[in-house]
Amino acid sequence: MFPIRDDNPQLNKPYATYGLIAANALAWFLLQGFGFGEQLQASVCQYGLIPSDLFSNELLDARPAGACPPGGAGWLGVLTSMFMHGGWMHILGNMWFLWVFGDNVEDAMGSLRFLCFYILTGLCAVAAQVIADPGSSIPMVGASGAIGGVMGAYIMLYPRVKVHMAVILIIIFTTFRVPAVAMLGYWIVLQLLGAFSSIGSSGGGVAFWAHVGGFVGGAGLVWLFKDDELLLNHPYHGWQQQKRAADVWNDPSNRE
Repeated sequence: MFPIRDDNPQLNKPYATYGLIAANALAWFLLQGFGFGEQLQASVCQYGLIPSDLFSNELLDARPAGACPPGGAGWLGVLTSMFMHGGWMHILGNMWFLWVFGDNVEDAMGSLRFLCFYILTGLCAVAAQVIADPGSSIPMVGASGAIGGVMGAYIMLYPRVKVHMAVILIIIFTTFRVPAVAMLGYWIVLQLLGAFSSIGSSGGGVAFWAHVGGFVGGAGLVWLFKDDELLLNHPYHGWQQQKRAADVWNDPSNRE
């Protein structure tokens, strides 16, 4: 079950969303070798965030055999890890979620504000994962945390907008619509369950705490970054449709 689109009109060109998708794609192609061969693993170690690298030499010395060698990105990995991915499904899934939800969040902020918001929610995601397991020697990569922030903002801004979900059951393909608050609420519950079940685990896997940290960060930061003037002309924000916004949207002279 995954989202394929929403019923939220796009009022402005989402240049920052386009740019972020392009940046992730370029990093995947140029730095990660399309996900093939040794370049993928090397890029994960070189540009990923390894929590144990951030603190003390004692943690570096305790790194298990087979882990990434010393000399990775260090603190720079806080930023570069947001543009690295571990496989084709990882990057395609992340970019799809950014495509579905990013444009309307950018609509509420403007491109420059949205770009700053995206990076900050990515930092919230990194902080949550590092706090949860500061001694981990496993590289953390992916845009999922920052995109979790986008989803946290979306649920605050457009809770009632319908999201079209696709379901594939062996040979059966169907779609249905649910309110964004239901779809995104279900998603964050899954992340919380995964996060709490991962406590004490020493293996790799999904960085659930990063997803939770990004989502919570986005839900909070959206109130600082949203532009009320932009939202005023958006017909479907908040729990109740604004009459003025609906009138503006229904007037063809106000649309491109």
